Amino acid sequence: MYIKRELEDKIRKYLAKPEILAVIGARQSGKTTLLKEIFKSLKGAVYIDFEDRDILKLFNNDIKSFYNLYAREAKYLFIDEFQYAKEGGQKLKYLYDTYKTKIIISGSSALDLTHQAVKYLVGRIFLFHLFPFNFSEFIAYRNSLLYKNIYLDIKKKIDEYLYNKRKSPPIVSKEVIKEVNKYYGEYAVFGGYPRVVLAKNTDEKITVLKNIYGTYFLREIRDILQLSSEEELQKLIKALSIQTGSMVVYKELGQIASLNYNNLIKHLNILEKTFVVKKILPFCKNKRIEIAKSPKVYFLDNGFRNVSINNFQKLEERIDRGNLNENFVAGQLLKKEYNINYWRTRSDAEVDFVTEAKGRSIAIEVKSTLNSNKTSRALMNFKEKYSPHKTIIVSENYFLFDRKKNNFFMPIFFI
Repeated sequence: MYIKRELEDKIRKYLAKPEILAVIGARQSGKTTLLKEIFKSLKGAVYIDFEDRDILKLFNNDIKSFYNLYAREAKYLFIDEFQYAKEGGQKLKYLYDTYKTKIIISGSSALDLTHQAVKYLVGRIFLFHLFPFNFSEFIAYRNSLLYKNIYLDIKKKIDEYLYNKRKSPPIVSKEVIKEVNKYYGEYAVFGGYPRVVLAKNTDEKITVLKNIYGTYFLREIRDILQLSSEEELQKLIKALSIQTGSMVVYKELGQIASLNYNNLIKHLNILEKTFVVKKILPFCKNKRIEIAKSPKVYFLDNGFRNVSINNFQKLEERIDRGNLNENFVAGQLLKKEYNINYWRTRSDAEVDFVTEAKGRSIAIEVKSTLNSNKTSRALMNFKEKYSPHKTIIVSENYFLFDRKKNNFFMPIFFI
């Protein structure tokens, strides 16, 4: 079953352009399904997969024959699993410079596509990132009527408020918050990998997540790093899961994972390049009083984070509820490809996220539950120092627009 991705329309806009289109993202994020959906709607398109070793061998060793066999009669050439190609960037450059076939590729690791391929393709390639479902895509599948008739309109109006296209946000009733929360709890625990979302029950979701974690990620990362064992990698991922939202202390992480500093940094970089985690750097303009170096690490998907610690308890029962909510917000912002930071002073005053998008700065504080419009001293201090365009406090249950202080208390799932 195909669930439409928000990225689809963006890619279709560039099909008439000459540049190569590259879709990269984590394994099991839906790249193949997306490409096949676009492919079947196009006339004169050819679809090949580099998991077919005969096709891959021809591409690697005889690019002219590859073109004559697979691309000469094609208006569009789709190549899936492009990361398996050797010197793929050089060969794509040859095809682009020599022929007129439109090329669309996909790959599960950013390593080959961004490091080896793109350096040969400057000015010839557009990169698109496909992540697991964001919450909007998730709820569009889980309850299409709720999405179309209520959620989408509220989300649109909130976005218009955040970027100054309307003076105030829409009113959201307690009944709507309660209804959407039914789905938020599921997403916060199991995440948005398409196969997980499609699973019919909790047991199946857990089985799928364990397979994604063990079969795809650990094996792929182990192969990239040429590890003899996955033990250190698993220790590192588990430590990052437990410390979600905390500043990274490299020495402590290295001790937990039995990795020296250089190997620790190498492992962390690979986890970023394979779309497992993302480092968030501090927002800093006054180095004398603000933290300037220590990053935080968030997971791109809550389900991956939870499977690494084997915890699938319901959201309301969890002692790490705050970590999950904070990781959810980070994941939503990262899937929009916003630049995000956190702010922390040497006296431990902290704002969870500071983001700049569409020329607007937004400060975000994450709570699990709220019952009043009180704000933290840290958030007020940040407002006084930096005057962000908007200040948002998100939680699972509370909605209020404080016009006097210009603070917006928003349900977390509308971020």
